[in-house]
Amino acid sequence: MRAALVTEFGPPSGLVIADVPDPVPGPGEVVIEVGAVSINFPDILVVEGSYQNLPPRPFSPGKEAAGRVLAVGEGVARIAVGQRVLTLVEYGGYAEQLVVSEELVVELPDSMSYEEAAALGLVASTAHLGLFRRGQVQPGETVLVTGAGGGVGSAGVQLAKAKGARVIALAHDEVKGELARRQGADLVLTSTPETLRDDLLAATDGAGVNVVLETLGGEILTQIIRATAWEGRIVIVGFASGSQNSIKPGHILVKNISLIGLQSSDYHDREPTMMRSTLAEIFELFDQGHINAAIDTTFPLDNVADALQYLKDGKAKGKVVVSTGLA
Repeated sequence: MRAALVTEFGPPSGLVIADVPDPVPGPGEVVIEVGAVSINFPDILVVEGSYQNLPPRPFSPGKEAAGRVLAVGEGVARIAVGQRVLTLVEYGGYAEQLVVSEELVVELPDSMSYEEAAALGLVASTAHLGLFRRGQVQPGETVLVTGAGGGVGSAGVQLAKAKGARVIALAHDEVKGELARRQGADLVLTSTPETLRDDLLAATDGAGVNVVLETLGGEILTQIIRATAWEGRIVIVGFASGSQNSIKPGHILVKNISLIGLQSSDYHDREPTMMRSTLAEIFELFDQGHINAAIDTTFPLDNVADALQYLKDGKAKGKVVVSTGLA
C-alpha cells in the first residue's frame, strides 16, 4: 500500500509518498481500506514536530480515517468485513490502509460518504465534547464559537444551534463569516482584539456570553474572559493564533468563570465507548439534516502536502479532505 510518511520533521512539503507493507490485524483489531481522511490543524504540528504526541519516525500522520473494513482479527465481534466505518486515531490516517483496535471503530450511516465522515469525525467530536461534556451548554444559552469557518468552528456553530443555543460566531473575515451564517449562526463578528470585548457585551446587552468554544488563544482569549457572563464556561480547544497568553485570575474569580481545557484525543483510549456514542449522535444529527460536513475542497493522497499547506496558509473555508477515490 501507499502512505504519506514523515521521515524528518519540517514543512508539509517534506512528506514522502512511499510503498509500505499492508497491515495485518492482530487480536481485537481491524484493517480499514481508507477512503478519505481530513486535514486538521494538529496534523501540521505533527508534521513540523511541535505536537505534544509524536511517534517514532517514519510514520504516517492523520488523526482519522473513513473507509471499508478489509479484515478483522481474532476476537472481533462487533465489526465485520465490508462495513463502512470511521476511526479516530493519534496518527496513521494518511495511508491506503490502516489497522486499529475494534474499540476505535464506529459504523457509518448509509447517507454519509467517506469524505463527509472524515470531514466530521475529529472536528465534530471535538466540538461536541467541548460544548456538551465540558461546556454543559443548555438550550437558550448564548454560545460564542471562535474560529468560525474552520473545522471545529463550523462544527461548533451547527451543534450549538442544534442544541437550541443562541450562537455568536467569531470569524477571521466576511467570507468565513458568511459560511457561519449559512450554518445557522445568529450573529457573526469579525472583531479585532481591540474591539471584541465591547462587541460581545453589546451583542448580549451587557450580560456576556455563557459558553465559549475557544480555538484561537492569545489576546482574543484575554478579551473573551472580560466578556464572559457570570458562571460562564470557556472551553479551550487550541491556540490557532500561534500564541498563548497570561491569564489574570481576578477576572475569572469575580464572575465565577470556569476555564476548561479539552484534549479530545485523550478520550479515544480512556473512554472509547463514550466516543463511539458521541460519534453516533453526530451521525444521527447529520442523517436528520441538522448538521453538514462543510467540505471546502478535496485533494488526492499524492497531494496531501498541498492539502496541509492549503490549511496552514489560512485558505480553508470549512474542511479540507484527502480522498483515495474508494467508492
